[in-house]
Amino acid sequence: MKKTTLPNGLRIITKKLSSTQSATVLVLVGAGSRYESKRLNGISHFLEHMFFKGAEKFKSAKEVSEAIDMIGGDFNAFTGKEYVGYYVKVAAQHTKTALDVIADMLLHSRFDTTEIDKERGVIMEEYNMYQDTPMYQVGWDFERLIYGDQPMGWDQVGSKELIKTVTREDFIAYQGALYTPENIVVSVAGNIDHDEVVGIIEKLFHFDDRKKAYEASPLEINEDQKRVFLQHKRTEQTHVVVGFPAYPEDHKDHYVEKVLAVVLGGNMSSRMFLSVREAQGLCYYISTSTDDYMDTGIISTRAGVDVKRSHLAVEAICAEYAKIKGELIPEAELYKAKEYLKGKLVLRLEDSEEYAHLIGKQELLYKDIHGPEKIMEEIDAVTAEDIKRVTEDLFDEDKLRLAVIGPYEETAEFEKVLHF
Repeated sequence: MKKTTLPNGLRIITKKLSSTQSATVLVLVGAGSRYESKRLNGISHFLEHMFFKGAEKFKSAKEVSEAIDMIGGDFNAFTGKEYVGYYVKVAAQHTKTALDVIADMLLHSRFDTTEIDKERGVIMEEYNMYQDTPMYQVGWDFERLIYGDQPMGWDQVGSKELIKTVTREDFIAYQGALYTPENIVVSVAGNIDHDEVVGIIEKLFHFDDRKKAYEASPLEINEDQKRVFLQHKRTEQTHVVVGFPAYPEDHKDHYVEKVLAVVLGGNMSSRMFLSVREAQGLCYYISTSTDDYMDTGIISTRAGVDVKRSHLAVEAICAEYAKIKGELIPEAELYKAKEYLKGKLVLRLEDSEEYAHLIGKQELLYKDIHGPEKIMEEIDAVTAEDIKRVTEDLFDEDKLRLAVIGPYEETAEFEKVLHF
């Protein structure tokens, strides 16, 4: 892996993957819902859409698409809470074209008012899609329950009001504040040469002298003690998320928490899956995972459960949390979870897109990159005693929270079973 920082602060990270014929160009920007005000909640996501609508060289959405389609590439973008990403994956010989397209859209977009108005309709339908997809929505409800009414608790799509009213001037101001060279990482992974990539970027990525205007909103303590968030919706299946606040991504026990999540619900031989689905038949999907941020995190179990037995499913999930708290798990179970994590990492990093994301995110948020070898060392170092200690620290009944979407009017039945 190689890194170059240009005089203007733009960071370039590359990883040569000789075994592949592809390359992924991923540009990560320190933006997202943690950088938004209440009025502008959703602007990061809307702006992400607008970058694809035409710029100086590729003048329309059609021209952007054709530039990538004619070389058989894939391209997309995503908006998170702490960063936004734009990527193009191509055959390695077309890396320059990928960089050309991304540089043009990020530095020279026109934000045509006609295109903005058309995109309002597109994003409104995306908003409606998520509202009609409780499997997604319940996760956002859970984050709102954990963090409350602050940027960490807001979803990335934002409000209908923002979608209807955001202006061209809002986009230009937001871009000017955060799309600055020292707040951007260009991560390129694949069958590429570092110096060649740097030379192309130096020619294409011309920024002015602006500096990043502000940092992400600091995390505030959520004083609301509500334990259950219920969204009434006539669904055929109840969707639940049950979990706790957890560690930031750079916490010393990050990989202990990752192994714990696998033991609990990371795969089809995990405790949650075998108990709640296989033994009791209470759900279709169930999994335990972590959400990791710069200064906070979540460990939670989500499931799609029988409407008539949803309280039993929540009770069963809580029982698994209670069972593992303070337990020295068997060495065979620990070994299986660690090998699962390492194996999944190896499979992920066969893909240049995944590799670019791994190294780019770490550089953007932490300026400290752990490659796969270091990550595997951290996973291998996890002990049963570590799992015991972390469960005793995280699984505090007073911090246990539940989000539910389903055909219910009251939270009372869920309140009764939300305990150890």
